[in-house]
Amino acid sequence: MFRLRFWGVRGSIPVPGPDTAEIGGNTSCVEVRCGTARIIFDGGTGLRLLGNSWLRDMPLTAHLFFSHVHWDHIQGFPFFAPAFVPGNTIHMYGAANVTGTVETALAGQMETPNFPVHLTTLPASLQFHDLREGETVTIDDDVRVTSAAGNHPGGVFAYRVDYKGRSVVYATDTEHYSIPDPKLVALARDADVLVFDTMYTPEEYSGERGGIPKTGWGHSHFEAGVALVKAAGIKKYVLFHHDPSQTDAMVREKERRARELFADSLAAYEGLVIDML
Repeated sequence: MFRLRFWGVRGSIPVPGPDTAEIGGNTSCVEVRCGTARIIFDGGTGLRLLGNSWLRDMPLTAHLFFSHVHWDHIQGFPFFAPAFVPGNTIHMYGAANVTGTVETALAGQMETPNFPVHLTTLPASLQFHDLREGETVTIDDDVRVTSAAGNHPGGVFAYRVDYKGRSVVYATDTEHYSIPDPKLVALARDADVLVFDTMYTPEEYSGERGGIPKTGWGHSHFEAGVALVKAAGIKKYVLFHHDPSQTDAMVREKERRARELFADSLAAYEGLVIDML
């Protein structure tokens, strides 16, 4: 089995409500299952739902990779039920940077008075790993996870998972160049699936329709994602990290426009499952 499941697909802040019920309102969290290996990308509010779905499988070992530690990517961790179960082991990975590590970021949001349970008192075994760009983590001998740096205030990592000849790339919270980012092209070369930050439409990004220009904010749009897909020879393109102001209908319109440029494009939504094997 090589399977992706999307538990949270929004950026910045959770947005529950009738206008977001189809796509979903939880922030970033993607589950990847490779055989028996359990991999998670980002710990947004979708992580709570993922954790609840695993409760019947305890004890377990999981590998949680953080793209970065902005709040919408870590705020689900205090509600991740497996962390409260003795016997579970949770490996957590992310880049060390000038503002701290994954461990210091998670501990900070669980300090009093923010949260009643501190990180250091959680019953599960938490193991933290600070990654260097380009480093490959091997899980269960046959799953490889490799990183590359993206473009986001404070820094961000994109990740590639390789398993049994298939591959998926997770690249959120990154801003495009005037050409496809060479680092992401190299990371994503010939990947089967690209999950890419398409927070904005091109018009929202540029501010041309009366909005505030978003250049320098560290996010991208679907046209830039298509350029990356074509430059790297990717087979399937998943639009991800939708802006909280975008309704279900607006996300579907993004998807429609992306498909005009690359037919195998799909807007991520909560509950979406993609089988790789």
